[in-house]
Amino acid sequence: QVQLVESGGGLVQAGGSLRLSCAASIRTFSSYAMGWFRQAPGKEREFVARISRSLTYYGDSVKGRFTISRDNTKNTVYLQMNSLKPEDAAIYYCAADGSTSNPNYYAARNYAYWGQGTQVTVSS
Repeated sequence: QVQLVESGGGLVQAGGSLRLSCAASIRTFSSYAMGWFRQAPGKEREFVARISRSLTYYGDSVKGRFTISRDNTKNTVYLQMNSLKPEDAAIYYCAADGSTSNPNYYAARNYAYWGQGTQVTVSS
């Protein structure tokens, strides 16, 4: 059974940083593409970032501020968030995609497994 557990969310001032972690209980973790999505109240789930082997992709709103990385020895994916803005506030979800070459990497429907989410709040 695949489980994804996020951690690292919290309250931060605008301009600050947070690092989210997602621990995955996937036997073949290195063969999965991992993504981060976020959802703010009243809004649709939004693609944030994806890492597939060594390739990374970012949503336009976070490019240059967020960095996704992974440690396959720890079955963990990270999201380093810098220069946070109030509009970054949301529940952040970790997700796993068994296809590492999915062209529609930004679509939530292509991710088979999801974590429970971690809240990020940014004060202005």
